[in-house]
Amino acid sequence: MTPENSVSTGAVDTAALGLIPAPRTLTAAAAGPYPLGCTTPLNAAPGTEGVARWLRTTLGPATGLPLPEGGPTGAGRGSGSTGRGIVLALDASLAPEGYRLAVEANAVRITGGTAAGVFRGAQTLRQLLGPDAFRRAPLVPGRTWEVPPVVIEDEPRFGWRGMMLDVSRHFLPKDDILRYLDLLAAHKLNVFHFHLTDDQGWRIEIKRYPRLTEVGSWRSRTKYGHRASELWDETPYGGFYTQDDIREIVTYAAERHIRVVPEIDIPGHSQAAISAYPELGNTDVIDTTTLSVWDTWGVNPNVLAPTDNTLRFFEGVLEEVLELFPAATSPFVHMGGDECPKDQWKESPLAQARIAELGVKDEDGLQSWFIRHFDAWLTARGRRLIGWDEILEGGLAEGAAVSSWRGYAGGIAAAEAGHDVVMCPEQQVYLDHRQDGGPDEPMPIGYVRSLEDVYRFEPVPPGLSEEAARHILGTQANVWTEVMQNRARVDYQVFPRLAAFAEVAWSALPAPADRDFAAFDARMTAHYARLDALGVDYRPPAGPYPRQQRPGILGRPLDGVPPVV
Repeated sequence: MTPENSVSTGAVDTAALGLIPAPRTLTAAAAGPYPLGCTTPLNAAPGTEGVARWLRTTLGPATGLPLPEGGPTGAGRGSGSTGRGIVLALDASLAPEGYRLAVEANAVRITGGTAAGVFRGAQTLRQLLGPDAFRRAPLVPGRTWEVPPVVIEDEPRFGWRGMMLDVSRHFLPKDDILRYLDLLAAHKLNVFHFHLTDDQGWRIEIKRYPRLTEVGSWRSRTKYGHRASELWDETPYGGFYTQDDIREIVTYAAERHIRVVPEIDIPGHSQAAISAYPELGNTDVIDTTTLSVWDTWGVNPNVLAPTDNTLRFFEGVLEEVLELFPAATSPFVHMGGDECPKDQWKESPLAQARIAELGVKDEDGLQSWFIRHFDAWLTARGRRLIGWDEILEGGLAEGAAVSSWRGYAGGIAAAEAGHDVVMCPEQQVYLDHRQDGGPDEPMPIGYVRSLEDVYRFEPVPPGLSEEAARHILGTQANVWTEVMQNRARVDYQVFPRLAAFAEVAWSALPAPADRDFAAFDARMTAHYARLDALGVDYRPPAGPYPRQQRPGILGRPLDGVPPVV
C-alpha cells in the first residue's frame, strides 16, 4: 500500500503488521512466512557490513539467534544477491534511502540504494518480527520467529527527517542521547539537531575555553514549571558532554545513518557563555561580571557584543566543533539566530559605532552581520550554516538555510528567494506543547497538538511555487525541555506524536484533509507494543497515568487554535 490511499494485493493485514512509517507499497509474497532459527545465516554484501553488525546486536539479543555469517553456499560474502537466510545487498537503481524487502521461499532479501537504504529496510524487518524483537532478551527461549510473507518497496518523501532536542534547559546524560538516536532510527528519522547552548547552560566541552563548562554548564537553581510559576528547584543543576562523549554520539549516530546538526546559539540565547566570559557581553551597557547562568525561562535580554573579540571567540569554538562533527556526517552547523532582543545594542555606543562602521541600516542589520560572518566562515571550511527564521531579518546570508519555526511565512519567504528550508513550525510540530486540553496534562504549555494534529501536518506550504518547493529539504519536530526535567518527561512529550511525525516525513501521504487517521491509529496498536518493549514512557491514548501528572505546577495553557502564518 501507499499510505492510506492505495490498494494492496493479496491478503495483508496492514493494521496487524502496524508498520510505521507506512511503506509506499506492501503486497503479499508468493512464499509463506519465512522462519528464523539458530542456523539462519546473515549474508552481507560488500558495503552492508555495518547493517549486518547492527542486526546482530539488536535482533540477536531479542531473539536469542546467533545469525551467523553466510558460508560459501550462502554467497553472502560475495554479491549478496543470492543465498539463503537474511540477505543484504545494494542496488544503485534504488533511491539512496530506498529499499526493497522481499520474503522468498529460501530467504528474506533486503536490497537498498545505499547502506542507509538497507538499514531502513532492516528496521522494517525488525517491525515485521513483532514487538518482542524490540526487547533486549528473549521472553521465551527457543520460540519460533517468522517473517510474514510480504514484499515491500519503499523510499522516503524527504531527505531531511529530523528531531531537535534541547539539552541546555534540561541536560540528558550521554546514554539517554544514544537511546534517543536508537528511537529516531527505529522511526526512520535521519537528522538529530543537537541544541547544545543557551542561556540556561553550555553543554559541550571546548578545550580552549574551559570556563564555558566550568562555569557556563551550571546554574544555581531552576524554575519549576512555566516562568510565571512561583516554584523553584533550589538544587544546583548542570552537566555537559566531554569531547569524547560527542565523538561517541556522532559515531553512534553515523552507524545508524543519522546526521547530527550541532547548534551553537548566537548572538542571542548567550547568557551562559557571557557568564563564563563576561567580555563577550555588552559591557558598556551592563556589568556583565554580575551575570550567572540563567535559572528561568523566556527571552533573555543579555546578548553578545558585536565586537571582533566576539567573532574570534566563536571562531575558536567552531574550530573545535567542526573537528568533533566531521563534514561527512554533519555538513550543517546551526547558528541559532533567534529571539535576539536589540535593546542593549540600541543603548550601546559600541554597537551603534559598529552599525555606522558597517554601513548597515539598524540593529537587524547588525544581527545579519553576525550570521553573514559565520556563513562565510563555515562555507570556507566546507560547511553550511542553518539558522532559525529570524536570520531573514536584515538580509539572509547567501548560503544559509532556514529552520522555519514561526509558522510557514519564514519558510515561504526563504524558499521563494532560493534558500533551502527545513519546516518545523511551532503551531504543528513543537512537541513540548501539550497533547490535550484536559487538566491532567503535566505542566501544560503552548497549543494543544494531538496525535491526529501532528499526523495532519503538511511540511510543504500550500501555494508554494514548484521552483520554491524544491528548496524544502524536509521537516523536523522540535523538543524544548524547559518543563522536561528528565528522560521520562521527554518520552511523555515526544511519544507517541513522533510516530505520526515520522510518517509525515517519510511516507507519500495524501493532502492533510484526506489522510486516514483511523487507519494510522489502528496501526498504532502494534506500535504502542513496540514502544512498551523499548521502555518508552509515552502518553497513553486515554491520558496520562497518575505518575505522569504534575498537579499544582503552573503551565501556560493557551485557548483556541493559533493562526498558521
